[in-house]
Amino acid sequence: MQLKKLNVVAIGGGHGLGKVLASLSFLDKQLTGIVATTDNGGSTGRLRKHTSSIAWGDLRNCLTHLVDKSSIGNKLFNFRFNGPNELDGHNLGNLILYALAQIHTHPLESIDLVRRLLRVKTRVLPMSETPTDLMAFYPQGRCRVGELSVDEMPISPQNLILAPAVKSLKPCIDAIYTADLIILGPGSFFTSIMPPLLVRDISNALKNRNGHCVFLDNIIPEHSPAAKLSLDEKLLWIEDNIGCLPIDSVICQNKAITSTKVNVFCEQLAHDETPHYHDSALLIKALKKCITELKISSQQLEPLYNKKKIVNL
Repeated sequence: MQLKKLNVVAIGGGHGLGKVLASLSFLDKQLTGIVATTDNGGSTGRLRKHTSSIAWGDLRNCLTHLVDKSSIGNKLFNFRFNGPNELDGHNLGNLILYALAQIHTHPLESIDLVRRLLRVKTRVLPMSETPTDLMAFYPQGRCRVGELSVDEMPISPQNLILAPAVKSLKPCIDAIYTADLIILGPGSFFTSIMPPLLVRDISNALKNRNGHCVFLDNIIPEHSPAAKLSLDEKLLWIEDNIGCLPIDSVICQNKAITSTKVNVFCEQLAHDETPHYHDSALLIKALKKCITELKISSQQLEPLYNKKKIVNL
């Protein structure tokens, strides 16, 4: 089964998810991005500090990754103000999305309007339309609030929660249930990949999914306590925190990475000019290999429902 014939959902946040969506943009309407909305840094953090709003930065980033870099739309939504005034550091795309959200009843309406303006066919969805923050707990019970604070923790948190707990959107859940292939990552483990999984609707949908779920590992260690975790420790951490392990296989670059829980595909993934980024062509090649060897297709999903190790490679 060819990749272009699959329905694909990619889940995460930041530049990692944007890169995956850009690499798979040829899928058009068969591709859906579900984006973390807990960021509290930069322009997004300033907007959230003074208003009740979801985080717009990662959503904007994903949308602009799906637009030609030389286009006016890309330049407009990525424009960042610079000067001795209140706009300094703000991103114009974030401000536009925020303003549209004040006009419309639901953030998704604002996102869909921007998609039409930018002529983006791929569906880009927030993990929730309700503002929420990431809260991390130390083993001793102390806690930190906000993505920036979590990434600065000296040790891995014992658990994460969303405060307040939020619900996802029906289009997110429908996309997961109808997906042949689900991709988690790459990105910061605790602050990009985990927030959507902490939304109970999303974790339940992943637990009962029909499609095959791939975890796309980072090329280089991230600057957070997750850098100290092995692959199996990350998988166990997910399982302990959301009550299931919604991952069937892993694609990574480091050939030393192994797992007792899932299939691991070690492939060359790094971009020649920016080694910490995934190369689009190499990523597609790795996904095709995963699809071919595990026989992932819309006609052959039944053998994949066991959610555990599928084959011995």
